[in-house]
Amino acid sequence: MGDIKFIEDAIRSLPPEELAEFRRWFGEFDFEAWDVQLEADLAAGKLDALLAEAAEDLGSESSRPL
Repeated sequence: MGDIKFIEDAIRSLPPEELAEFRRWFGEFDFEAWDVQLEADLAAGKLDALLAEAAEDLGSESSRPL
């Protein structure tokens, strides 16, 4: 936990311009990590039930175009 506290303190001490740059970088980093996890979950079949449910809902009479 010491590393997390160190990182938190370092982020808090950043000047506004560097904080903005960190936020931009972290946003990209976070989106890339999410994409990797999503691809892994898809490949492992973890989302198959949700995809099947969505496909079924799409074909039902209760769905309509947005």
